Amino acid sequence: MFKCAINIISVLILLFSHNSFADIHDKIIRFGSIAMDTPQVMHKRLLPLTQYLSQELQCRVELVVAANMSTAIQNISAGNVHLSYLSPVAYIRSQEKADTRLIVKTITNHLPGFKLNIIVRNDSSIHTVDQLINKRFAFGDPSALLQRAIFSSTGINVKQLKHYAFLDHHDNIIRGVMHRDYDAGIVKDTMAYKWRNKGIRTIYSSNELPPFNITAAPILDKQLYQKIRTAFLKLDINNPAHQEVIRGLDPIYTGFGAVEDNEYNTIRTLIQPFEMNNGKSPLNLK
Repeated sequence: MFKCAINIISVLILLFSHNSFADIHDKIIRFGSIAMDTPQVMHKRLLPLTQYLSQELQCRVELVVAANMSTAIQNISAGNVHLSYLSPVAYIRSQEKADTRLIVKTITNHLPGFKLNIIVRNDSSIHTVDQLINKRFAFGDPSALLQRAIFSSTGINVKQLKHYAFLDHHDNIIRGVMHRDYDAGIVKDTMAYKWRNKGIRTIYSSNELPPFNITAAPILDKQLYQKIRTAFLKLDINNPAHQEVIRGLDPIYTGFGAVEDNEYNTIRTLIQPFEMNNGKSPLNLK
């Protein structure tokens, strides 16, 4: 009986070793992502980074870009991917669901944070947030509570808008405003920067917010976690070979930095009024 127990334990050890990448060279690391742009565009943005990681880790890194935030959260929480590029709210949700771990945070223009910008067309008559009353407004993903929290912080209630809609991706918001389907929208600062000389201007910027990040799934073992973290921290914006990797993800990213969970407490406080059902579901603002 004792020998049988030892055999069972041996089988379990082998199974856990398989799931925890005992022999990394034989494994595929699945890298997930939220879709700030369409999945096709996000795939292109992330490709240099996955190629870099494949080289550093000496194994295949495969992209799995989610169509929306909810799917990205589910993928990392369930272990369908091993690491993922996430927004602050997506990280918080995944951490609540499955105790995911931060690997690194993104650095924007050498600053460890980002802003959300309310944007309009260059030729718009809107110049201040109070002029948004009775106008058409575009949000991104319905799960992106931070956008609504920042919008609310301007003092304007969504009920004062003529119409608002959730367009999922930030590039959809830009197109909606450019095509005059919406008078204004809210996007990440890097997207506003990208379009600032192409017909878009900013009328409001939030305070600096805790940054986007790379998050690890619970199935990722400590050894591989450290290898991945080291690979990210090695990226140097002053190294021409690394610039394509960093700026491929976002043109004004300048690298990655160490990060702690408590840095996201600001986000938890901001989104709390927009939650219900123990913080798991967004309020219906209609």
